[in-house]
Amino acid sequence: QVQLVESGGGLVQAGGSLRLSCAASGRTFSSYAMGWFRQAPWKEREFVATISWSGENTAYAGSVKGRFTASRDNAKNTVYLQMNSLKSEDTDVYYCAGARTEYGSVWSSAYDYWGQGTQVTVSS
Repeated sequence: QVQLVESGGGLVQAGGSLRLSCAASGRTFSSYAMGWFRQAPWKEREFVATISWSGENTAYAGSVKGRFTASRDNAKNTVYLQMNSLKSEDTDVYYCAGARTEYGSVWSSAYDYWGQGTQVTVSS
């Protein structure tokens, strides 16, 4: 069982930056690929980024590529999402998720564990 807790959300002006963190419990964090998704109440959950269990492989949604960077520190059981050049359309609740595979997926159904989410609001 893995528990995930996101932090780092908040209110930021357009063009600004935030770094989200997702802390995982358990001793097998390095065996999980991790993903970041986002969702507004009226929308489907949307893939943002994924990072392999080693941290060597990442993939991003086209809408965030070049602006967001996923990374992880397996010694700290933590995965990060650095978000730069934020836009108003990035406003959402952001979730981290863990999958018991080497590589992550763009599909939310591939993930076994989810955090509770953290709100990111970008003002224009």
